[in-house]
Amino acid sequence: MSEVKRFSNQIDALKVENFQELALEIFRFQYNHNKIYKKYVELLGLNLSQIQTLREIPFLPIEFFKSQDIYLSTLDKQRVEAVYQSSGTTSSNTSKHFVFDEGFYKNHSQKLFEDTYGPLSDYIILALLPSYLERENSSLVAMIDHFVQKTKNELSGFYLYNYEELLHTIERIRSSNSSKKILLWGVSFALLDIAEKYEVDLSDCIVLETGGMKGRRQEMTREELHDSLYKGLNVKSVHSEYGMTELLSQSYSKGNGLFYPSKSMRILLREPNDPFSLITAFNKAGGINVVDLANVDSCCFIETKDIGKLHEDGGFEVLGRFDHADIRGCNLLIN
Repeated sequence: MSEVKRFSNQIDALKVENFQELALEIFRFQYNHNKIYKKYVELLGLNLSQIQTLREIPFLPIEFFKSQDIYLSTLDKQRVEAVYQSSGTTSSNTSKHFVFDEGFYKNHSQKLFEDTYGPLSDYIILALLPSYLERENSSLVAMIDHFVQKTKNELSGFYLYNYEELLHTIERIRSSNSSKKILLWGVSFALLDIAEKYEVDLSDCIVLETGGMKGRRQEMTREELHDSLYKGLNVKSVHSEYGMTELLSQSYSKGNGLFYPSKSMRILLREPNDPFSLITAFNKAGGINVVDLANVDSCCFIETKDIGKLHEDGGFEVLGRFDHADIRGCNLLIN
């Protein structure tokens, strides 16, 4: 069994108390077999013997996924199964994530979803993702397409700008007296379009927003966005997903913008003006560093451009983006 496959199996069976041990083992493996990451660590003047805890592991700036091909030297690029690509203003300004086992990504994402929401077979998923469907190689579309298939329901599916057809499908589900839960998974600007253009009552649906305005609308704070959706869709809570092209794990919020890291993720915060100094206090804003052990083919230790806060109960908030950072799907600007 290859080291990558062994790690993948360990990630699926991971227990909380073993997270740091496995993270350090994967760090040493990626240091030795990811040339870009190794060079970055060495330029910081560090070596393996100096790194003994999770908080001492260096985080690779996320911009490297735009300028470099980030994957292990032990892998044959000709055998890549998917190259997920982020949205961007130009094709040359996008991140690329090389995935050598797309089945692992989809099954892993399913487990993380079901850890939070229960079996996909309990749901009818209506995916309102126009901006993602209009481009190729979206990791989000690949994931939700897998979810849609796992619902095994003919009414689950994707929607572009056919809002009335989407609302008609919701009415069909209601009239059928189905016991399935309706999950409307939508990009923010499209959910706002429905909230403003139609008089709807989605109080019996789970509304889960992902992505930002994609240049279609002015960016909003999370509070402004959710308040508009509460009123326009008649829902008491808005769920959210935190994920990105450069990560193979996701975290979910069931309301109030409070996310809980999935079992394969850890969130650490860095000082805004010193990326090599981590914040230890709760409820203090800082740059989000993500440990995503599912990134075993690439790099598990990512310094994002998001700003967040950690809570004592293990949850975290995403407050916005650093100034001059690219507009990303998960962007919610700070006041």
